[in-house]
Amino acid sequence: MTIVSNTSPISNLAKVGQINLLQLLYETVLIPTAVYEELLDERAGEDVITAVKSAIWLKIQVVQNQELVSELRNLINLGEAEAIALAIEVNAARLLIDERLGRQAATDRRLRITGIFGVLLTAKRQGLIAAIKPVMDDLVVKANFRVSSQLYAEVLMTANE
Repeated sequence: MTIVSNTSPISNLAKVGQINLLQLLYETVLIPTAVYEELLDERAGEDVITAVKSAIWLKIQVVQNQELVSELRNLINLGEAEAIALAIEVNAARLLIDERLGRQAATDRRLRITGIFGVLLTAKRQGLIAAIKPVMDDLVVKANFRVSSQLYAEVLMTANE
């Protein structure tokens, strides 16, 4: 199963010490060059940079369809545009993406998407984490992850927490 990720799921999971969930769930995660560069940017923070540099299961792949990337750049940032283009190129089973506009652009192109909460729900179902709430709380506090109170409640309800 081929998985492509945008920056934020990897970055946010790294900030809360849960990046290993991606390897446990998917074995290998493909990222385009722009996402790799965003993850190693000093603004990402030391925790993210260190985690990404040691994540040998993250595979960087150059996007071929630069025309699609240019078209998507009118709507979303470069990392998101490259992630969507790469997901289409490799016929990814899933694209990991959290940003609303990026998710919309991906679903408009018939990609199957999931976000960080989908990753956490799957991890809990597979017994990789005991509870989602502490991780969600860490995401909000440590990673400044923005989540509506409605979505927060829905995720916890889905997780039976």
